[in-house]
Amino acid sequence: MQELQRRLQHVFSDPGLLTRALTHRSFSVDHYERLEFLGDSVLSLAVSDLLYTRLGTLPEGDLSRVRANLVKQETLHQLAVDLGLPDVIKLGEGEFRSGGQKRPSILADALEAIIGAVYLDAGFTVAQALVHRLFKAVEINPQMDAIGKDPKTELQEWLQGRKMKLPTYSVVGTVGAAHKQSFDVECEIPELRLTERGIGASRRSGEQAAAAAMLQTIKAKAKS
Repeated sequence: MQELQRRLQHVFSDPGLLTRALTHRSFSVDHYERLEFLGDSVLSLAVSDLLYTRLGTLPEGDLSRVRANLVKQETLHQLAVDLGLPDVIKLGEGEFRSGGQKRPSILADALEAIIGAVYLDAGFTVAQALVHRLFKAVEINPQMDAIGKDPKTELQEWLQGRKMKLPTYSVVGTVGAAHKQSFDVECEIPELRLTERGIGASRRSGEQAAAAAMLQTIKAKAKS
C-alpha cells in the first residue's frame, strides 16, 4: 500500500478508502463499486477540463470522441497495470483463480475507484491533479477522434447532434456468483420515452450493451 501511494503521489489520510478501492465484491461486502461510481464522474470531469485546455479549438463533438478514447476500458486498464494494481487488488479465491487480477474490466474499475477514494480523502483539486499525472504519458491529440466509436459515444453524439439530453444509465440488477457476476444495465432517454437494457461482465460493458440496444431501437424507428 505504501508503494502504491508513492506511485499515486498521494498519502491517504484515511487508508481505509484505499483498501476499499482495491477490494472486489468477490472478496468482501465492503467493496469498491460505490467508489467506482464516484470516480467515474470525477475522472470524466477532470479529463474534460484537461481536453478543454489542451484542445481549445476542437468543437464539442470532437472533444467527446477524444474523451471517450481516454476513459475507455483499454486505456484505464493500461494505466492500472502501470500503477501495479494487479499485485494489490483483493479478490475472492474463485475470481483470483480465474485470472481476475489481470482482467481489464476489474482493473479499470479499480482505477476509477481509487480516483473516487482520492476525491473523498482530499477533494477534487487533488483528485484532478492525480488524473492529470496519470494521463501525462498518454498521447492526446485531435486525431484521436478518428478512432472507432463505441456504442455509448455513438449514442451520445446522435443525441447531441439533435440537441437532446444525454442518456442515463443505471444498474437494475446483478446475476451470478460474485466472481462471475453479470450487470443488468438500463439506458433511458426520457425525451424519446425509450428505455433499453444490456448485460455485461462489468458495469462498463453493461452500459455499452445497453447503448448498443438503444442505437438499434433508434435506427429501427428511423427506418419505419
